[in-house]
Amino acid sequence: MRHYFPVFTVLGGVLMLFALTMIVPLGFAWFGHDAGLSAYATALPVTFVCGLGLWAACVKERRELRPRDGFLLVTLVWTVLPAFGMLPLWLHIPGLSVTDAYFEAMSGLTTTGATVLTGLDTLPASINVWRCFMVLLGGMGILVLVVAILPMLGVGGSQVLKAETPGPMKDEKLTPRIAETARGLWTVYFVLATSCMLALRWAGLSWTDAFMHMCSIMGLGGFAAYDASFGAFNSGRVELVAIVFMLLAGVNFGLYFLAWRQQSLRVVWRDLEARLFWALMAGSVLLVAVFLYAHQVYPDFFTGLRHAAFSVVSIATTTGFATVDYAQWPIFAPVLMLGLCGFATCAGSTGGGIKLVRSLLLWKQAQREFTRIVHPRAVVPVTWGGSVVAPEVLASVQAFMLIYGAVMTVATMLLLLTGLDVVTAFTAVVACLNNTGPGLGQVGPSGNYQGLSDVQTWICTLSMLLGRLELLSVLVLLTPGFWRK
Repeated sequence: MRHYFPVFTVLGGVLMLFALTMIVPLGFAWFGHDAGLSAYATALPVTFVCGLGLWAACVKERRELRPRDGFLLVTLVWTVLPAFGMLPLWLHIPGLSVTDAYFEAMSGLTTTGATVLTGLDTLPASINVWRCFMVLLGGMGILVLVVAILPMLGVGGSQVLKAETPGPMKDEKLTPRIAETARGLWTVYFVLATSCMLALRWAGLSWTDAFMHMCSIMGLGGFAAYDASFGAFNSGRVELVAIVFMLLAGVNFGLYFLAWRQQSLRVVWRDLEARLFWALMAGSVLLVAVFLYAHQVYPDFFTGLRHAAFSVVSIATTTGFATVDYAQWPIFAPVLMLGLCGFATCAGSTGGGIKLVRSLLLWKQAQREFTRIVHPRAVVPVTWGGSVVAPEVLASVQAFMLIYGAVMTVATMLLLLTGLDVVTAFTAVVACLNNTGPGLGQVGPSGNYQGLSDVQTWICTLSMLLGRLELLSVLVLLTPGFWRK
């Protein structure tokens, strides 16, 4: 056990930092005189003391983190933090079970946005602030923030960043130093988040609503402060702001960092994945809008275009907001949207799912195989951005897709085994594994996950964790070779 003390030391430090983030909702509760104050007065010191105790007990064992330590630490952080993040919810909301409270916190920190709560409109502002703030923290990955702090603890951060970073191109470095990269990404994140909040305020939201929904937009998490989600605002201007920033958050944040360093936006536009992402969003919105108009779902084309634009962008970017019950649309539209959430966002963004780059690499591999069938001796390398993609990257993509399909199948079968109907079971797994939030059926935009049994809720919780850490980072812990010395 002492062999893993360095991992527990960092985990303790993360818990202490996590406790300090509760100062934000505590401030809202204090100045707003709402009923959530006592929950934070308990949760904050409990979290901090537990983190301090773990850190103090293990700090004497010092060594550089190895690759396997990074994977273990990432999984521990993303399973332990929800256990403490749920405390304010569990302490304040009467009748909320530990299972549901943990699900809600996991949903926030994994930026899924699935909820088991109703009556959001009547909750104290500080409780909704904490729900949404957890999405902001999870958006770029809490560990990216921690990586910038690790050098001060005498622990290198490269292994942690590689384990947590989404997408297949994990080894591409934006700067020579991991800590500098992490700080740069969070600077970009902060600038965009601030801009989003100011834009929402300009659009007519209160400062509190602007802050809460900025957190969910930038984290692509979908938590809202109202049961009607974004439909509560009934404002085209607010929806337009949300669409713009959801599209910005769906792109690789590393591109914004490079654009800032090079003082040019050309680096963003030159990126193939970003261009395809925006083209895919525009084409999908137009397709759904025309489809709705053809089926006379709305009285005029522009009303359909407004709802199609918000719904398609929200689901495809794995955010999960809703302004209308799109599950009532002709079935093609909601199924298309759920399909998009599986692959539409860019690697390095705050979105979930397979990522567009993996889909493109698989397509290029398929094209290469077609060429080989016709010309068996042809040498056809798979390229990306003008460079040949390494065989290890292609193998990683293939392994990911295989495991992704296997996990989705197993999780769906388990939910069916518990008695859930096929539409709810399959779409719940799709929504949780891709960190989207709402599915169809019982967990559609007009419902939530409250009606699931404890077993079903834990299956969805595990799916969210696996999806956020992109499967391999968690499942590698189950291999015997990982634990061998």
